[in-house]
Amino acid sequence: MKYGRIEGMPTPLEAIETLVRCESPTEDLAACNEVVELAAVIAHKVLWVPAQVRQVNGRPVFWWGAEKPEIVLLGHLDTVWPKGSFAPLWEVKGDVARGPGSFDMKAGFVQALFALKGITGPVALVATSDEETGSATSKELIEELSKNAKAVLVLEASLDGKVKVGRKGTAMYQVIIHGRASHAGLEPEKGINATTEIAHVVLELSKLENAEHGTTVVPTMLRSGNSTNTVPDLAVLDIDIRSFSQADLIRVDKLIRALKPQNKEARIEITGGLNRPPLETHSTQYLYERAAKVAAELGMQLGSASVGGASDGNFAAAAGAKVLDGLGAVGAGAHALNEWVSVAAVDERIKFLHHFIKDLLND
Repeated sequence: MKYGRIEGMPTPLEAIETLVRCESPTEDLAACNEVVELAAVIAHKVLWVPAQVRQVNGRPVFWWGAEKPEIVLLGHLDTVWPKGSFAPLWEVKGDVARGPGSFDMKAGFVQALFALKGITGPVALVATSDEETGSATSKELIEELSKNAKAVLVLEASLDGKVKVGRKGTAMYQVIIHGRASHAGLEPEKGINATTEIAHVVLELSKLENAEHGTTVVPTMLRSGNSTNTVPDLAVLDIDIRSFSQADLIRVDKLIRALKPQNKEARIEITGGLNRPPLETHSTQYLYERAAKVAAELGMQLGSASVGGASDGNFAAAAGAKVLDGLGAVGAGAHALNEWVSVAAVDERIKFLHHFIKDLLND
């Protein structure tokens, strides 16, 4: 195998390294197929029971365990990192292991895999391959699994070791302004400046935020113009919106869709919409109390936090499941060049998750 030592039973750290070295940006479908197939090979080595690679709406999904699980361990194997953009690809120094997707969330997947050793019962580990771009192809599968589950345990990374009991909901939009090109020096008045029009939109967006609900409206990617001496005829703006309140997401959605260009001759096009609903504490409190009790019995302190980032746990909770998120790696730097995981914490988290799953199966 070109990605590392999986001829025999790998250690957890070797399994993490193997998956990290198999770079798997969401947009690269071939890479995602490769990493899911590799994960299935590793799973067979660790658990001695074959995993499945399923194709769901044209994308690969890793599945190990029960067909109709009561306990779902949920993760993803795609990352935000284009191939070759993270260097060195893998490095371990003391307690720190670095690599693209190590923290978010290949270490969490491996921890779940090893936690399942010796576990029998209606449990499944499911890992998708489009979480980082909104889970468009896997949302329906996640919702269906969650409707019939007693518990959904999400292996996203922890926050300084704390599990996540609340997450913001998300919405994503793209605003396109169609203007009219003209020579910027000779006859700018004959053009319709798409850059100027999109600038007005950006200023309007800041008025939509709401601190009470943690609602943020963030212009992100902006592309406009073709040359320095041409009035730009096209501008494209991406917008990231997050809130702890579903009602506030709906409010912002209506206002985004009501945006108008300043110049009546310009044309505006708005796509996108609501993505993940918030993960609220009423969906997580029961499992957090169970998890904290198990952790205390093992001499661990768990802790909890609510965060701005969303995950597939949001979909699971909206489908009616009891959810606990952030059960994955201890480390930091998700989506950042300093992404890392604690090597020492891996075994501790495996042990905790193993006992937590057994505790839930004893109901």
